[in-house]
Amino acid sequence: MEKRFKYDDYQNTSEWLLCHTKHRPQVAVICGSGLGNLVEKLTDSQSFDYSEIPNFPQSTVPGHAGRLVFGFLNGRACVMMQGRFHMYEGYSIWKVTFPVRVFFLMGVDTLVVTNAAGGLNPEFEVGDIMLIRDHINLPGFSGVNPLIGPNDGRFGLRFPAMSDAYDREMRQKAHRAWQQMGEQRELKEGTYVMVAGPSFETVAESWLLQKLGADAVGMSTVPEVIVARHCGLRVFGFSLITNKVVLDYEAQEKANHEEVLEAGRQAAQKLERFVSILMTSIPPPAKAS
Repeated sequence: MEKRFKYDDYQNTSEWLLCHTKHRPQVAVICGSGLGNLVEKLTDSQSFDYSEIPNFPQSTVPGHAGRLVFGFLNGRACVMMQGRFHMYEGYSIWKVTFPVRVFFLMGVDTLVVTNAAGGLNPEFEVGDIMLIRDHINLPGFSGVNPLIGPNDGRFGLRFPAMSDAYDREMRQKAHRAWQQMGEQRELKEGTYVMVAGPSFETVAESWLLQKLGADAVGMSTVPEVIVARHCGLRVFGFSLITNKVVLDYEAQEKANHEEVLEAGRQAAQKLERFVSILMTSIPPPAKAS
């Protein structure tokens, strides 16, 4: 059986990073497929390949560079994952979520999650941005949850609530920031459902997910959010709608990863500006008493 990470493993990685960088991030950002160029907006940046960092897995997916980048975005101290990890790469769920606890031990108090997703909501168009209001942890229905196993109280409670996983105040601020940008398309808000992947959904599965109340579907994000909330981090996130899910047996189009990456490239500037504006809306770090 594969060895699980212990508290000391997270702490060792955290201490290694703190020793190798002067940066002390408040905000961690996980960049989804095609969204990694956000790191180019960082000032005073310093990067590490995942292969350099003790205990870090490696990203194997096209469009995920596999670097951890520290710096400042609009004056806010950040650490960004330029590429995340997925169950479909063969990683255990606790490896997928490993960086989140490392960030927590480094002093991060806010996690921003981004992903590329297929649009289930018929009102969504390719290029839309959906604020994540809630999620459906479909793998969790079959017993795949990053919190399964012994609970370490130094990270959080045995039974953390998820009904408030996505910070309401930050969602309200996001709508105001979107209005500032003057975009033609309105900012969407909805429920993200996670499937394990790597195969895209069948037509029947897509109909099922839509009936469950999901607005967008993807293969990531939920495990990291669960672990972040277990640690007490503020969480906020959005999906870039990179394709419309096929719901018609007569349709000729098929989902593909190249389409996902291209949609990400086309929407990159809009996303970068959006996240940059939102950085100033995140409450400042709590001062130590």
